[in-house]
Amino acid sequence: MVDKRLSSATSGATNMAKKYPIRDDGLTDKQRVFVKIYAENEGRLTPTECARQAGYKEDRANTTASELLNGKRFPRVVEAVIARRAEIEKTHEVKLNKHVQELARLREKSLSEKSYSAAVNAERLRGQAAGLYIDRKEIRTGSIDSMSRDDVLKQLKELGLTGEFKEEGNKTIISVEEKSDSEGPKDITPVESESNKEQEEV
Repeated sequence: MVDKRLSSATSGATNMAKKYPIRDDGLTDKQRVFVKIYAENEGRLTPTECARQAGYKEDRANTTASELLNGKRFPRVVEAVIARRAEIEKTHEVKLNKHVQELARLREKSLSEKSYSAAVNAERLRGQAAGLYIDRKEIRTGSIDSMSRDDVLKQLKELGLTGEFKEEGNKTIISVEEKSDSEGPKDITPVESESNKEQEEV
């Protein structure tokens, strides 16, 4: 009787091995497909959907996915998922050389299709990646009201302008003139400031 049970168990294992052969990496074909689908669609497909697409039974897909991703039950599957993720990251890694070459390819394709705007944009991005363009941003805070009269005149001078404060009723007005090589002022722009008292306090 023991011999019959042993024989039955051995033949069952042999049938399973034929149905789901294990390859050199320790995975069955279905497990390998699951690993590929899961690693390449993470965040887009649920593990259950990945199990379905890998060919596992519809009614057990949720349980199967959970089991396959359990490192204690299927450590080889989890190792394969981690290895595939690393491969994908390496493939999609952005390196300057590769990036500039891809932009050059896009520029050439755009030129061949007479899409000049796209070609110019690709070339500009290539230049930025190579460090040919410097994106300079300057943030200034505060307002003219928080500056003294001397500071305002000094700032105007640095901008190539001249200015003069004038009193009009209870307001202080500054007249701004653009310096010009020709005789006389080129442009006069009145700018209204806070009340006279506030300016005098500064």
